Amino acid sequence: MPAPQSDLLQGTLDLLILKALTLQELHGMGVSRRIAQITGGAFDVKAGSLFPALHRMEQAGWLTSFWGESETNRRAKFYSLTKAGKKQLHAESERWGRISLAMATALRTT
Repeated sequence: MPAPQSDLLQGTLDLLILKALTLQELHGMGVSRRIAQITGGAFDVKAGSLFPALHRMEQAGWLTSFWGESETNRRAKFYSLTKAGKKQLHAESERWGRISLAMATALRTT
């Protein structure tokens, strides 16, 4: 039986996008595929959520982009992390670490 798809919690999409771009620059749908890969298929980010987030993050200075050719020889916009994006990834990772620890503690409480 396939694993159920999880809805993204508020604020997790930015963190997942930043994490997906840590190894290499990717075009939009490559980011979506990388997120599915690094979450074991738990998150399937659709274009309607992904592209506005990429644009917003580029406007914030966390990402930079350029036009290139995808693996299927189509024109695609590729994204990569900026120095500010790496700093944001670190800050968001720490924040989510604190949140997940607090949730795990709360769930163990009897």
